[in-house]
Amino acid sequence: MTLLALGINHKTAPVSLRERISFSPDTLGEALNSLHQQPLVQSGVVLSTCNRTELYLSVESDDSARAQLINWLCQYHHLSKEELADSLYWHSDSDAVNHLMRVACGLDSLVLGEPQILGQVKKAFAESQECQKLNTELERLFQKSFSVAKRVRTETEIGSSAVSVAFAACTLARQIFESMSNVNVLLVGAGETIELVARYLREHQVKTMTIANRTRERAQLLADEVGADVITLPEIDASLYKADIVISSTASPLPIIGKGMVERSLKARRNQPMLFIDIAVPRDIEPEVGDLSNVYLYTVDDLHSIIEHNLSQRRAAAVQAEDIVRQESANFMTWMRSQSAVSAIKDYRAMAEDVRDELVKKALDAIAQGADVESTISALSHRLTNRLIHAPTKSLQKAASSGDLEQLNVLRDSLGLDQY
Repeated sequence: MTLLALGINHKTAPVSLRERISFSPDTLGEALNSLHQQPLVQSGVVLSTCNRTELYLSVESDDSARAQLINWLCQYHHLSKEELADSLYWHSDSDAVNHLMRVACGLDSLVLGEPQILGQVKKAFAESQECQKLNTELERLFQKSFSVAKRVRTETEIGSSAVSVAFAACTLARQIFESMSNVNVLLVGAGETIELVARYLREHQVKTMTIANRTRERAQLLADEVGADVITLPEIDASLYKADIVISSTASPLPIIGKGMVERSLKARRNQPMLFIDIAVPRDIEPEVGDLSNVYLYTVDDLHSIIEHNLSQRRAAAVQAEDIVRQESANFMTWMRSQSAVSAIKDYRAMAEDVRDELVKKALDAIAQGADVESTISALSHRLTNRLIHAPTKSLQKAASSGDLEQLNVLRDSLGLDQY
């Protein structure tokens, strides 16, 4: 049995190709069934995200599996081999184990150390479990990868620093306010970045959240998800005083929040501090707002400096994480090799028991027909010994006649001859 990993990712293929080779959640079960019908495939998991599509497999042999699986991938997605040739990568056994562990730990991600990929790997694993497409070795590999990812998160700092604009904004807010449970937040915009910010803030259970957007309809979808109120952009002036934190990210060509608006809000708040985080380019908040007392204004450039600092910390932590992955990968391969021994031991024991049962039956039949018990038992012991030592004797003779001293010593050791 061989373990394989085959796929493309953000490093090897543009999004135009990645989207053509992805597997949608609706068709994943069908894809797993189709994959499992391939002659050499014993077990498989399909991992498909916006940044990667990968097949993790156990196959009978690596010799012809590569061509077979590439053919299947091309046929399933109606692609030519030429379109995939330069983007595909291929790993087997220890390299496949190492690759999956690196993926689960976020070491192979577009954003180093990002935690979302582990959830995606777990989901892909669960899909295969539901479809009963996992054998013992592949199931053990994924479970081991999950524990390695947990160990990396526990023993290194790879996931402790913000490396996305949205996460950096929320981390900054948490650093300034001791408890988010007493904080009122105003989010301006309803695009992808604000969506991420809103989800982060919901996880940290802010007191209230309000989303201001040009149109209510788009903002309402996000508001329903995160439990927020909705206002329009013109309503910001009347509501701004309620906000302790304002995070803004729109596509407006002109500032939405001006110095005068903030001055009025501060007066209504009796000069309680306000945090403004302006993620937009062009800026949504007039720079002069930062000159006001009790106002803390951060722009996207400030966040990028935080992100770059945190990335350097993650890169340092990644070195430690890579050492953990190499160690755990080696441990898993040791277990894999031991499984081969377990199978051989079971086969050898079953063979010996079959020989014993056969000879014991013949001896009992002979005794039942009046044969001398002592001579029958003696004959049984001789026949049993001869049958059991026949194959090892032939192997010893073959190794000796061919001058293979290394094999001869292995056989002597395995038979316990050096103990006599």
